[in-house]
Amino acid sequence: MTRALRIYAGAAALAHVRTRGLQPADVGVVPGAAGGPKGLILGPLDRFLFGHWLPQGGHVVQLVGASIGAWRMATACLDDCVAAFERLERDYIAQDYVVEPGRSRPSAQQVSAAFAANLRAFFGGRIEQVLQHPRWRVHIVTARGRHLLDREGRWRTPLGYAGAFLTNVARRRAMGAWLERVVFSAPAAGPGGAAPLPFDTSDYRTRQVPLRVDNFMPALQASCSIPFVLQAVHDIPGAPPGAYWDGGITDYHLHLRWRPQHGLVLYPHFQRQIVPGWLDKGLRWRHRPTAALAHTIVLAPDPDWVRRLPNGKLPDRTDFPRYGQRLAERMQAWQTAVREAQRLADEWAEWLQRPDPGRVEPL
Repeated sequence: MTRALRIYAGAAALAHVRTRGLQPADVGVVPGAAGGPKGLILGPLDRFLFGHWLPQGGHVVQLVGASIGAWRMATACLDDCVAAFERLERDYIAQDYVVEPGRSRPSAQQVSAAFAANLRAFFGGRIEQVLQHPRWRVHIVTARGRHLLDREGRWRTPLGYAGAFLTNVARRRAMGAWLERVVFSAPAAGPGGAAPLPFDTSDYRTRQVPLRVDNFMPALQASCSIPFVLQAVHDIPGAPPGAYWDGGITDYHLHLRWRPQHGLVLYPHFQRQIVPGWLDKGLRWRHRPTAALAHTIVLAPDPDWVRRLPNGKLPDRTDFPRYGQRLAERMQAWQTAVREAQRLADEWAEWLQRPDPGRVEPL
């Protein structure tokens, strides 16, 4: 039988695993990538890691997420996170949008309104659990527009993103002229200042903002607001004014310069490659590993296992037009993929019981 899980590690993490194995206390950071429905297959791993394994370490862990990854990392901070992850999975699979007459797809206004209602239903009355978790410190990544992109508009937004795309092709860091990384961080310990970022920010224009009760919902919605699919979120309380979009634009897979003093980075991901930004998806030369990932362990599905899933792929946003109004068929395909993904968690738990360094491949 084909193994579902593959384990990859950067140079320092690989040396650590080969000499000392892996214990919960070794892990100081867990990233959550953008990627929409692809993140569904990580649910079983999330439940195992946050519900059973990581709590054994008794230490502080930094959770950094963009888009669906931000929702996952915030969910990890809720009381009874296992049940919360199960609900996230159910709600995400069941999402449906009635297309208005004369349109081929839901409007950005319609999707944003539904998304905001889902956030309120999911996190309403529980934001303090996220902010005051005794050991998890969540960091929500967003992308704030600058110049043409500082406000959303019919012509400003496409022109601004065209400029960002062309600038990014030339040099990723230069894209900071159009979009900056803004990270909303939970308190370090109780009310007060934000927890320090677990990564170096010299790679890209970055701001940090304290995550609070009054800005939690807009920050999380902004982190999930895909341009042209959802509306931007404007003027988030406590943050610089402007339009905020999906954190995956600047940090699609969180290819960040993690600070080694935080320990190893354990990264449940849906593929081996860690792509820096959303606009880098087509730039293959930016998909290669770098020294920034030296302390990172990636848990990813085997491509052969993925080909055995419905439609021969992970759930993704193309399934919405693929299935159209056939909601039951899409739900069945996604539920099948999620059931199969339990193997990822089971194989990881087995590896932790009997660590085999030979299974860990260079990242």
